[in-house]
Amino acid sequence: MSRDDNARVVVPPPLLFVAAFALGWLLNRAIPLPVLPAAPARVLAPLFGLAALVIAAAAWRELRRAGTPVNPYKPTATLVRSGPFAYSRNPLYLSLILLSLGLALALNAAWCVAALVPVVVVLQRGVIAREEAYLLRRFGDAYRSYCAATRRWL
Repeated sequence: MSRDDNARVVVPPPLLFVAAFALGWLLNRAIPLPVLPAAPARVLAPLFGLAALVIAAAAWRELRRAGTPVNPYKPTATLVRSGPFAYSRNPLYLSLILLSLGLALALNAAWCVAALVPVVVVLQRGVIAREEAYLLRRFGDAYRSYCAATRRWL
């Protein structure tokens, strides 16, 4: 495997989410716009956060067990189909979305939710599409079979 053997994503996904959340937070400071009434937001925020952490921890564990890196700029060693990857081809990105929603609810900031829309577009086109093309080149029919059996998100 060479150093060029990777998905060549356009931006590190965590950086994309942090930038969007920061923008949403700044907009919320300038023009507060709640997502929900305060009471439901306080109840839902930790639930989204907990779901995000559980999914992320399980996905990281499966990647470590398989000996493949989480970093999309490194070569993928093996196709992981166990744990949360049996239900979603992108559980780590799903966890980042859930975490972002949980934080948006904790702040009760609709701007943070709105900032997720372009994030998902960039994530789909600049990250996931490139990763899928890379995995198809790398694993061929095994990846096609995985895609046929497992949804992209849920």
